[in-house]
Parts: sequence; C-alpha cells; structure tokens
Amino acid sequence: MRSYLELVRAPAALTALGDTLVGSAAPLRGRRLLLPLASAALYWAGMALNDWSDRDLDAVERPERPIPSGRISPNAALATAVGLTGAGIGLAAAAGRNAVPLAAAVWAYDTVLKSTAAGPFAMAACRGLDVLLGGRAPLPAALMALHTLGVTALSRGEVHGTSSAVAKAVVGGTAVTAVTASIAGGRPAAVAAAVAYAASVGRAQWAVVKDPSAARVRTATKAGIHGMVLLQSALARHGTAIVLVLPLARALSRKVSPT
Repeated sequence: MRSYLELVRAPAALTALGDTLVGSAAPLRGRRLLLPLASAALYWAGMALNDWSDRDLDAVERPERPIPSGRISPNAALATAVGLTGAGIGLAAAAGRNAVPLAAAVWAYDTVLKSTAAGPFAMAACRGLDVLLGGRAPLPAALMALHTLGVTALSRGEVHGTSSAVAKAVVGGTAVTAVTASIAGGRPAAVAAAVAYAASVGRAQWAVVKDPSAARVRTATKAGIHGMVLLQSALARHGTAIVLVLPLARALSRKVSPT
C-alpha cells in the first residue's frame, strides 16, 4: 500500500480538493460534493501515469521510485492510472460535470507533452481545467494555471538544478498571481491568504534565484505544491476553510513525498 501511495503522491492530491471550490459560484452541495473527489482521482491518475511514462528515465535518475525499484510493475502502474481516470470521470459525471477534457489533458501531458517546451503550459492547462470543472471562473482558473506553470517550469530542475533566470521569471509570476488574487478576493481573509501565499512560495523560489541547485528546486517545488492551498483560499468565494488542509498536507508529505 505504501508503494501505491508513493506512486500517486497521495498527500499532494489534497492540494487539488479546493480547485472545484474555487471554480464554483456557490457552495458545493449534494452531488456536487463529488467534484473534489473527482479532482483527487484525476490527480492521482496523472501521478501514476507520470511514473509509468518516466519509468526508463527514473531507473537512472530516481531508482528509489516504486516502478524502477521493482515494488510496482509498469503494467500495474498503468492499470492504476486507467482505473483512477475512469473513477474521476465517473465521479464528475455523477455530479453533473464533464471531466473528459481534463482527463484528456492529463494523458496528453504525461504521454506526449511533458518533455517538450509545451510541457509546463500543458500542466497549467490541466490545473485550469480542474478549476473550471467547478463552474465558470475564468480569472481564478487563469491564476491557478499561472501558478502551476511556474511550479512546473521550476520543477524541471529537481534532478540537475535550474538557472537563476528561470527562477526569477517564476518569482515574478508568483508576485503577479499574489497581487491579482488579493485584489480579486477583496475580503480581508482573502488578502491574508494571498500574502501568506506570496511569503511561503515566493521565499522558497527566491532561494532558488540565489542558489539554483537541485536541492533548492525540490524545496521550492514542495512549497509551490502546498502554496496552491493558500492560493485557493484567497480565490474561493466560498469555502475559505480550504486552508485547513495545508497542515495535513505538510504533515503527510513528510511521510510520502509530493514530488
């Protein structure tokens, strides 16, 4: 079981639970409460598919991961991705929403686009579509996508490091995201969440500007993943209690890495 939790980066899915809350104009009730579960299932599917696609590369760069270490077979990882994709689409359908475009974007990223220049933009599109799964919320979807673009671009240096120029660009995107979120949120709680987002994520990313090593990049990537919860809290019209997920996500990430 621990190997499968590592395969899907189980704690990181907590950062996807708030996406549909951000995208919804009203509190989630009734069948629509299934939407955060759909987001989590599709997030896990993407992580399993990621490791299946990267199995040869991980055998060299990250041999401790479940597939190259032999704890999970490639076929089992692919079956996990397929099953979770079906579960995510089914849960969304039960809630009255169509998650097929999001699922297609996840599979396109992991199987085709990830290693290309379009990779970070494809991942950003996945997060934006997840927000839109909750309803029509173009600005919150765009801000969540912009944040994801920065986190993904920076995460490419988790093994070999990155450049100060890339880190500076990502810090700039974080600043724009924080300012826009605080203005869009308007409420004191939203502004406080946006400030906390800028402080936690921006500080870790600025450390990469000064030291673009792989270790710093991994730390900044984790901060960026957890920072999604703070950004969701700033953007959500309802459900600002999303932020309460953050301590749990951080605690669990010490047991199962989110990256």
